[in-house]
Amino acid sequence: MEDEAIIIRLTPDQAFVLSDWLYQVMFQSDDLEGIVRDRAVWSPIRAISGTLDTTLSEIFMPDYSQRLDAAKERLRVRMYGEAIESTGPDENATAAPQAHQTEWGTAENHGESDQGR
Repeated sequence: MEDEAIIIRLTPDQAFVLSDWLYQVMFQSDDLEGIVRDRAVWSPIRAISGTLDTTLSEIFMPDYSQRLDAAKERLRVRMYGEAIESTGPDENATAAPQAHQTEWGTAENHGESDQGR
């Protein structure tokens, strides 16, 4: 069973929002250890993060923040049936595009530096 892959399907909006959240937790706040104390769980978290990193082109777009806000709003509407305000202070992504490019590589080597995380 260990060699069998598990496939997780996300919408593009879900993938984008999750990627940003993982980035915030793993790279900007260094809070992964505070949130996930069992280091064995870090392996799948990093695998998911790396997969999202190599799949999403949005993390390199200059209008990253606007795209992220729009994706979050669409997800809120789908979940709750109406537009609602942001629920947390961590939802400000104004610094994320540059940080993604710095921490996660460039478009040419997107994700390569994260393979061994």
